[in-house]
Amino acid sequence: MNELTTNDGVRLTYRDSGGDGVPLIMLHGWGQTQEMFRHQREGLATNRRVITLDQRGHGLSEKPRHGYRIARLAHDVLDLVDHLDLDRFDALGWSMGVSVWWSFIDQYGTGRIRRFVAVDQPASVAAVPWLTSQEQQDTGAIFDVADLLRLGADLAGPDGEKVREAFVRGMFSGEPDPDVFGFVAEQIRATPAYAGVPLLYDHCAQDWRDVLPRVDVPTLVIGCEGSHVNPASQRFIAERIPGAQLHVFPSDVANSHFPFLENPPAFNAVVDAFLP
Repeated sequence: MNELTTNDGVRLTYRDSGGDGVPLIMLHGWGQTQEMFRHQREGLATNRRVITLDQRGHGLSEKPRHGYRIARLAHDVLDLVDHLDLDRFDALGWSMGVSVWWSFIDQYGTGRIRRFVAVDQPASVAAVPWLTSQEQQDTGAIFDVADLLRLGADLAGPDGEKVREAFVRGMFSGEPDPDVFGFVAEQIRATPAYAGVPLLYDHCAQDWRDVLPRVDVPTLVIGCEGSHVNPASQRFIAERIPGAQLHVFPSDVANSHFPFLENPPAFNAVVDAFLP
């Protein structure tokens, strides 16, 4: 376990396998931790250097009272890249982690990114007012704005822990593996409401459609039939990123928003094949 301090003085925790080859930086989703990728640190690090990060407010990283915006998290990643002195790396994001990479690309470009893997993240999570009904469907919007506000209030309320658990349960189809579900539900407890609620609102209110055509590096988009994220939204993304590939896990391979936890060998094989 390693630490760095961001340019605004926040301590972040990361792991670095120290392997050979082009580094792969993996970013977790909202309310989760770098431990989501525990099977990838082992399964992918045999062929490459794997770096994972607890984003601010998550896991073992510091939980300050400021900075809970996607743009700030993207700068935290820039701080990590500079701290490690990386001129070239591969980028993988899952869920909100994809949004952080889209923000990184929007602000800092793709000059240091060799290849990009986007796992199960809609181009717009909330049905923000400027989206037509068709655009809401195409982008895979999960909430309308009123639902997002209600969810935030409930997460910050006295029953926040139960709300978080129900929120996570909705990311699985059918009956989840108890160990996988229990692990995810445990990890989300590390993010306090004062950090998680404003970050969730900022994350869900973003519309990344204008960034997609500007992702000018080889890209793999991964979806999952059993996820709460509609696989059609992943096809929408892949069609708008020039030359992007699409892989959708069928429900008999993985049946949730967490294919890397449910079926690590299948997930690792897909990523490994894309990152030579």
